[in-house]
Amino acid sequence: MICFLGLYEKSMPDTLSWREKLLLAKASGFDSLEISIDESDMRLARLDSPKKERYELLAISRDTGVYIDTMCLSGHRKYPLGSSIPEIQKRSMEIMEKAIEFAYDIGIRIIQLAGYDVYYDEVSTSDTRKRFLENLRISAKMAAKYGVILALETMENDFCNTIEKAMYFVREVNSPYLKVYPDMGNVTNGTNDVVHDILQGSGHIAAAHLKETLPGVFRNLKFGQGHVDFKTVTDVLKSIGVTRYTAEFWYDGGSDYAEQLKKAHDFLRPYLTLEG
Repeated sequence: MICFLGLYEKSMPDTLSWREKLLLAKASGFDSLEISIDESDMRLARLDSPKKERYELLAISRDTGVYIDTMCLSGHRKYPLGSSIPEIQKRSMEIMEKAIEFAYDIGIRIIQLAGYDVYYDEVSTSDTRKRFLENLRISAKMAAKYGVILALETMENDFCNTIEKAMYFVREVNSPYLKVYPDMGNVTNGTNDVVHDILQGSGHIAAAHLKETLPGVFRNLKFGQGHVDFKTVTDVLKSIGVTRYTAEFWYDGGSDYAEQLKKAHDFLRPYLTLEG
């Protein structure tokens, strides 16, 4: 038995069509594709797409057999849930509501949320933390209506760089629709005891990002170039019932992207076999 291994959309050129992306993911050995809704106008505009386009995308995914069943919602970096600026806070909740509805329409099961209360121009305070928590509560109620799971990502800053920190918010909200979706590269950089940290999320980890990092370096590394102990990480995650993973890496502009996808798949897949 093998775990589910998805592919992050940004590992491929934006110039590819949805069908091309899905077929390329399939040809590389991946089971699904994780859509990116980042802070760019182009990707945020997906949340305002008409129903017809959403159902067409759903049909393409079903036709190829590679579902788009998770979303990386990093648009809140620009519009954070804990912002003290009323216009930004309003926009953050609009994005949340639209993302949940979009997920429902195209069959996404899990939305990964950025674990930031604020990011660019604001400083984290007790007020921004309180506001972040309150908006998470509201968001979990929205998600419950549609049966979509929200899951906090562990990030690269101190606010939520470990599973233990993410679990504080999960326990406070206390909803079956708020879980943790950790980035294991960020966790490796965020704690000296990765095993202990993973176990803090037992029963609440919906899926995990597999990403390579080095101390102080959080992206644009190829698998095998960093210090993440993928065997230990996946062994512990599997031991507590986590069977959904996403390979997170970025397209580097080269023409050999198909080869890079296959290399990433072949690096990670051996770690994801289950006993029994």
